[in-house]
Amino acid sequence: MRTRFAPSPTGPLHLGHAFAALTAFARAGDGDGEMLLRIEDIDSARSRPEWEAQIYDDLAWLGLDWPRPVLRQSDRLAAYRDALDRLGAMGLTYPCRCRRADIRAALSAPQAGAPVIGPDGLVYPGTCRGRSLAEAGPEDAIRLDMARALDRLGPALPAFTETGPAHAGRHVLEAQALIGTVGDVVLARRDLGTSYHLAVVVDDAFQEIGEVTRGEDLFEATPIHVLLQALLGLPTPAYHHHRLILDETGRRLAKRDDARAIAAYRAEGSSPADIRRMIGL
Repeated sequence: MRTRFAPSPTGPLHLGHAFAALTAFARAGDGDGEMLLRIEDIDSARSRPEWEAQIYDDLAWLGLDWPRPVLRQSDRLAAYRDALDRLGAMGLTYPCRCRRADIRAALSAPQAGAPVIGPDGLVYPGTCRGRSLAEAGPEDAIRLDMARALDRLGPALPAFTETGPAHAGRHVLEAQALIGTVGDVVLARRDLGTSYHLAVVVDDAFQEIGEVTRGEDLFEATPIHVLLQALLGLPTPAYHHHRLILDETGRRLAKRDDARAIAAYRAEGSSPADIRRMIGL
């Protein structure tokens, strides 16, 4: 069993990160496997070396260890470009100049119907779908043509195994759900050259991850990743979506909530055992 914990160095790790890391470590340890640490730092505008250093320090303090060297996504941009080019060569991508305001405006038109919220927010209405990749400019994002992608795979769509408590079982992708509630997702943001969806699929295959452990909030994104794996000829790991650590109002913790940062608890004298108790371990 090989799992991974993949934080972004854009702020301090909080109790939710502690639960995710310890869960991944336990899932790997139960099968005499290993947990890899991946630094998801493709967002260079928000990533900071001091936050990356804090990640290593906090995880070591919790008693975790991982193989070295650590994979950093900023070193993998060529691999993401190659995957994007492969999808483009299949005729499955197109450039998109639409901003969020443009999408909201298009979906607010009387004939548009009620907008649908998907894993990435408002489901894209396909405004730029007819554009060719030859027209792509530096201000364009690159989107997946979901309908074409599904046509390429044919009627027998891929499936994945979920081992998490909320959605355990085998899940077969559904074409209408992907078109209607996911839509033409962004595979490369104009400012990054890739996206979470593409990068995570390429890296999980590269690192031979056997089970992806992550929060329940990412379960709805899993069909996107399984679809991309099938298109790129990559293996599909098992998935384990675990519960989230919530605040008093029922909202999941965010990095801006510094009061629940692991470093803050450490400064107050808490022990790793205290952290485990706080998160129900």
